[in-house]
Amino acid sequence: MPLWNVYHPAGAYTARQKQEFAADVTAFYAGRGLPKFYVVTIFQEIPESSFLVGGEPSSTTVRIMIDHIARHAPDPATRTQICEALSRLLAPHTVDRGLYYEFHIDDTPRDLWMINGMWPPASGSEAEQLWARENRPVPY
Repeated sequence: MPLWNVYHPAGAYTARQKQEFAADVTAFYAGRGLPKFYVVTIFQEIPESSFLVGGEPSSTTVRIMIDHIARHAPDPATRTQICEALSRLLAPHTVDRGLYYEFHIDDTPRDLWMINGMWPPASGSEAEQLWARENRPVPY
């Protein structure tokens, strides 16, 4: 599962902009074979007085923490490609709108993940493809 926590200034995104942002994030991962329901995007609005960058209040910073569990990048070159692709994905939602952004990715071990009491199917397996088609966890 990719879990995105998007910390942003109050009023930076409308409900529609959040939905479009989350749709782009979901499409990124679904395009790489993950079931859409694996992708969770949480928007956390932070008042300027509580969003401090370098010790100063910021009304233009977006900070994104991403947890990757379903897939892992095996080598530095792949990690670079992923980060660059995510940077391109983020641009229309951040820098193109005058916002400064940072993100980082945590790689959580897959064996520490369950959905509805089930171990998610192996990457690329027929069972995972079933979950993608059904867009929900089903026994396999």
